[in-house]
Amino acid sequence: MKKEISKLVIALDGPAGAGKSTVARLVAERFGLTYIDTGAMYRAVTWLALRHKLNMPNQQAELMGLLLDAEIKLLPAEKRSDSNETFQKVFLNEQEITEQIRTPEITQSVSIISAIPEVREHLVKLQQRMGAAGGVILDGRDIGSTVFPKADLKVFLVASSQERALRRQKQLMSLNIDCKLQDIQNDIEKRDYLDYSRKVSPLRQAKDAILVDTDNLSIDEVVNQISHLIEDLTCS
Repeated sequence: MKKEISKLVIALDGPAGAGKSTVARLVAERFGLTYIDTGAMYRAVTWLALRHKLNMPNQQAELMGLLLDAEIKLLPAEKRSDSNETFQKVFLNEQEITEQIRTPEITQSVSIISAIPEVREHLVKLQQRMGAAGGVILDGRDIGSTVFPKADLKVFLVASSQERALRRQKQLMSLNIDCKLQDIQNDIEKRDYLDYSRKVSPLRQAKDAILVDTDNLSIDEVVNQISHLIEDLTCS
C-alpha cells in the first residue's frame, strides 16, 4: 500500500561526516518534510554541559537536572550569506546556539555526552514526540534502530574517514575555524569507535536499512537516490 508523504517517517543514520545533515535537509525541502537533526540535539546538551563547566561523565546528575529544565528547539535552516553551509537553527532556552555547537570543542565531547543513558532516554522521547505525526526525516545514529524502528524508510549513509575529514574541514573553514586535516580525521575515527562501541543505542545499520556509500557520489546524487526510494513508497 502506497503512503502519503505527510505520513512518512524516514530514518537517516550513519557515522559523523557521512553527509546525513545536508542530505536530510535537501530531501526535506524537496518533499515538504519536517527535518529533525537529532545530532544537533546532542550537541546542544554538550554545549550545556560545557557552559556550566561540568566534569563529564562524572557530573551526570547535575547535567540531567539542567537538561530536564531546558527547552531544545529546532527551526528550519537558513543559508548563511557568507557561506555555502546551512545548518538547522538550534535554540536552547530561547538562546540561539546554531554555530556554537559546531565548534571542535563540542565535536570532541559530544560522544561522551551521547553515551550517557539518561541523556539518550530523554532525547529519544523528545525525538519520538517530534516525529510521531509523520511527514518527517530524522538523521542521527540510532533513528532506524531505536528512535523509530518501524520507520517507513531507513537509509544508512557511510563514507571513508578520509573523505569525511575533508568534508568536515570544509565545513569548519566556512565557519572561519582553523583546523588540521589529520586532527579532524583522528577525531572522526575516535568518535566512530565511541559511537559503535557504546553500550546504549550504539551506531549500527538496522537490518532493513538501505546502505548508501557516499564516497564517490555528489550530494545531488545521494539526494536523488533517496528521492527515488521515497517515490517508490508514495507514487501509485
